[in-house]
Amino acid sequence: MSSTPDESTPDKYPLRSVGRALDVLEALGAGDSKGMGVGEIAAAIGVSRSTAFTLLQTMVARGFVADTRVGNGRLYRLGLALVHLGDRAVAEMGITQIATPILQQLTDATKLTSRLAVLDDGHAVAIGRVDAPGPFRMMSSLGRRELPHCSSVGKALLARLPQDEVKAILKRLGMPRRTEHTLTTPAALIEELKVIAERGYSLDNEEDNIGVLCVGAAIYDRNSAAVAAISVTTMKRADEDVHRLGAIVRAHADRISLLLGGPAHAALPSPR
Repeated sequence: MSSTPDESTPDKYPLRSVGRALDVLEALGAGDSKGMGVGEIAAAIGVSRSTAFTLLQTMVARGFVADTRVGNGRLYRLGLALVHLGDRAVAEMGITQIATPILQQLTDATKLTSRLAVLDDGHAVAIGRVDAPGPFRMMSSLGRRELPHCSSVGKALLARLPQDEVKAILKRLGMPRRTEHTLTTPAALIEELKVIAERGYSLDNEEDNIGVLCVGAAIYDRNSAAVAAISVTTMKRADEDVHRLGAIVRAHADRISLLLGGPAHAALPSPR
């Protein structure tokens, strides 16, 4: 009989101590942000206090758990070593790889083409796309620079920038009129950006092309900075349907933000 591990059954050869260490991290991640006592952790992972204490001391020594003395005991919380590893994991994976599965889910939920975009020298640039099913699609090119004042992804990203920075971008790029609905003054756009920052999603409501609606929402990193945005594209719709679609796009953007270690929109600090 072969002794080679069966890779299709990864739980066949567990290492108990490693599993328990991971249980500790999960318990701390789900626990009170002030920390947990050794007894609480032992109960949460189903081991004795002595076993939990031994695990914790090893993890504290390696920086994966931090401890603080409180009275005669100690409270334990997640350590800074996890921050470094998390940053490395995100950097190595890349935002496109992280976002693409959720873009696919957004397209599945809405039956619309979805996009991922970033700001590049003030322009909105699409770096990822999932096409809608069926023969009729709203197509858009990857890598094409778009003016942010009439783009849903552009406005979603501008909405979290300081007003001085927004004004500098608009002065440099200009605000040409694309349709009769395009906002062409910084004052008008800045007022709309305040609304976007509050509700968490942006609209290109026939501002770039007549009859075309795009709904976007920003993605935030662990510093609460808007690092990208996602959007869906469709034909002009009734206002009630537009706002329902906005909530869906915002919810999917929140999921990507959380994977990046950032906050959901509702947890953001007030915009400056």
